[in-house]
Amino acid sequence: MTSKQVTEYLGTVRSARRRRDAETMLELMHRVTGEEPRMWATVVGFGQYHYKYASGREGDSAAAGFAARAAATTVYLSDGIGAHADLLKKLGPHTTGVGCLYLKNLDDIDLEVLETIVRRSYETLTSGTFGGPARESGQAGS
Repeated sequence: MTSKQVTEYLGTVRSARRRRDAETMLELMHRVTGEEPRMWATVVGFGQYHYKYASGREGDSAAAGFAARAAATTVYLSDGIGAHADLLKKLGPHTTGVGCLYLKNLDDIDLEVLETIVRRSYETLTSGTFGGPARESGQAGS
């Protein structure tokens, strides 16, 4: 069941395309994770993982998540973009940051590939304490 906060967040998305893409991401991430969505600040998150870095910094974050930003739908891959370089070649038009995948239109990408990326990232993050920042996975900027 989608929480009131998630429903309210989706209601603030102005672009019809971005709202449609957010609804698609909501369904995709729920199916992949089996978790109910909840808001993590401005990110719709599913499940959680604990991270602990060599520096001693640690905390909890959403294990899968997305945000409907004005410029693109942002998919958060906290295990790092580099961990998915093989699949990103097959995805379709996108850009990346260290731990973010930016998608302008989900109609233009292969949703099965996106689902595999989200599943792989989620499984990596929830398999135990994830020990490194996304930048250490090797960035595959596009």
